[in-house]
Amino acid sequence: MSMFNPYGGIFGQPALSRRAALSTMGMGLGSIAMQSILGKSKPFLGKVAPGPHFAPKAKNVILLFSSGGVSQLELFDRKPVLVRNNGKMVPDHLIKGQRFAFINPKSKLLGTPYSFQRYGDCGMEFSELLPHLSKLVDKTTLVRSMQTDNVNHTPAQVMMATGVERPGRPSMGAWVSYGLGTENSDLPAFVDMYSGKSQSRSPLKPAGFLPSVHQAVSFRSGKDPVYYLSNPSGMSTDDRRATIDTINQLNHKRFDLLGDPQILTRIEQYEMAFRMQRSIPDLVDLKGEPEKTLTDYGADPSKPSLANNLLMARRMVERGVRFVQLRDGGWDHHNKLFKELPQKCKELDQPLAALVRDLEERGLLDETLVIWAGEFGRTPMLQGGDGRDHHKEAFSVWMAGGGLKPGLTYGATDELGFKVTENPVHVHDLHATILHLLGLDHERLVFPFGGLDLRLTDLHGKVVSDLIA
Repeated sequence: MSMFNPYGGIFGQPALSRRAALSTMGMGLGSIAMQSILGKSKPFLGKVAPGPHFAPKAKNVILLFSSGGVSQLELFDRKPVLVRNNGKMVPDHLIKGQRFAFINPKSKLLGTPYSFQRYGDCGMEFSELLPHLSKLVDKTTLVRSMQTDNVNHTPAQVMMATGVERPGRPSMGAWVSYGLGTENSDLPAFVDMYSGKSQSRSPLKPAGFLPSVHQAVSFRSGKDPVYYLSNPSGMSTDDRRATIDTINQLNHKRFDLLGDPQILTRIEQYEMAFRMQRSIPDLVDLKGEPEKTLTDYGADPSKPSLANNLLMARRMVERGVRFVQLRDGGWDHHNKLFKELPQKCKELDQPLAALVRDLEERGLLDETLVIWAGEFGRTPMLQGGDGRDHHKEAFSVWMAGGGLKPGLTYGATDELGFKVTENPVHVHDLHATILHLLGLDHERLVFPFGGLDLRLTDLHGKVVSDLIA
């Protein structure tokens, strides 16, 4: 029996029994089209990763996701008219037909107290809250015209992660792993780390209907960054190797009987876990980094932080991890915006700028796409004493490297920062552009599931070619 490969080829499969075929309908049969997490040049159980559709500009992605919704009006999108109209009621024509998460649409406007300046040769405007990133504007690509579909956190986060608002679909990192694999067979293709108020559970990690080998592996702070990485007391490495060999022999017998491709995934995950026992301890040991590097990032190996995670992200892409995702919580400022936002910016600004410089010095910035985004932005209207509500109509995304046009400010919003007036970019368009930079056609990167060829961009999305160098 053979199954059509959505990339245009044929993968031969051992014959399935009638019982096995019925038991693997849906998730199972779709998984026959899976490819290796070991990369295009490294075979996995007789198959190879499809690889890029065309020459890529980027090889890796580092996504810094600020969960809660970053206030673009305090950081990226200067609005002097909003400042002058601080405390006045929002114009009726702007809020007609709009809905918000918590506030009454008819609310007072809130101007920012923070100053903006133009920086670099490109003249990009940045807030005083980002003094380190403002020095890198000539390496920055800033999109001020982002849009999404939902004003609530979970569906908006799921949309940013998977291209739809409903949980259950593969996240962007899983799609990239599926399409490209990894260049290092001792490490996962997709890694997830978290800091701040973020939780270990997240809609940004799942593989959905893709083979589970493409799900993110979460790294934690502490002695064991990955669950069960260390051997139990009394078990040696040789004992562990013998145990895995025996389990895999049984799994191979089961595969010979049923032909279920999920069994092959299980075998590879056992092998990957064993290899990670050797590779992870060296990867996460930041004490070997030069003191200058630790100082530049503001990293302290003795305690967890976003700075540590950003430094770890550089070490990961340096070793061939394809997609590194860093989730940082605490950006949902319905109140105390002017107290809490400066602190969050202080935690992020220095290490993110250090990451860009570090990647450039190592010759990795051109091939690494660095993204800082949240699920939506914040309203121009006041909530509470000094906060802003969720806003889906207009927000900003910061990017650098990876084949983008540096020093580019793309898109614009109206004088109050409420609606996009120039070059709108939907989340679907952002996804399509990211995949394009990695050499993947978002309309061809599909997976058969439920009788449909499904993709990250759903039925939408266009590549924003103006962002690409």
